[in-house]
Amino acid sequence: MTTIAFIGLGNMGGPMASNLHAAGYTVTGFDVMEPAITAARAAGIDVHESAAAAARDASIIITMLPNGALVDATLREIIAEHPGNALFIDSSTIGVDEATSNAATAAAAGHRYIDAPVSGGVVGARAGKLAFMVGGEAAAVEQARPVLEVMGASLTHCGGPGAGAAAKLCNNMILGIQQIAIAEGMVLGERLGLSPRAFFDVVSHSTGSCWALTTNCPVPDVVESAPANRDFAAGFSTNLICKDLALAIDSATQTSTDTQLGRHALELFTQLQDAGEGERDFSVVINQVRAAQ
Repeated sequence: MTTIAFIGLGNMGGPMASNLHAAGYTVTGFDVMEPAITAARAAGIDVHESAAAAARDASIIITMLPNGALVDATLREIIAEHPGNALFIDSSTIGVDEATSNAATAAAAGHRYIDAPVSGGVVGARAGKLAFMVGGEAAAVEQARPVLEVMGASLTHCGGPGAGAAAKLCNNMILGIQQIAIAEGMVLGERLGLSPRAFFDVVSHSTGSCWALTTNCPVPDVVESAPANRDFAAGFSTNLICKDLALAIDSATQTSTDTQLGRHALELFTQLQDAGEGERDFSVVINQVRAAQ
């Protein structure tokens, strides 16, 4: 069976790697955080002392890391020690230019690379129901397909290198806007006398329905798996939505695209960061809506 190295075993990477192991793949891994290491080992992942060591004998290398700089550094670290001809799959959310640069770096060293960010959050990662949006050469995408299908329910080949990253930035800009809209709608509904359950039952079956409500409902005791039931323990943190929105707005600036709602969403989530809420789930924005007069 193919050996897969998984670099980044946190909230998303850990469950994704576990699903690969459960499917019969030999999975090695690396992370810098002790809780992630402990959980991965408990799931059967062979965790190594460095990314390069984890990837040395792997033919497929998956990265799920917090930012583009870490992806670049990890890619170069692995390439320096890897014998060659590997397929790199980056599922991190990074800039389009960063993804295209990584593809060129990998190709120059005799490797293949696809950008394959995901949507679906921790719930989707655990269930193996992620949506992959993929950029890269068709042959590399087809090589990756059986592996991605273990972790996801859908795969869309969006185009050449960087196209997956572009799709993810657009998606997450929409997501950030939607989470604020759901918070505003729920608070307005409460103040007009609607119970959270009544609001949910109506909107989840109406045109306002979206993931920010049906999976990530910001009011407790409505959706069992939602972070609101755990004092907003992060499924997708405020820090990460700020990073993704900033990348999207940078791309909007570069392409002269008017994204007023995206810019406003970044402002609101940045205010949450500044208030010390960066590590909490981004649905905590409902508290900011409630506090506003």
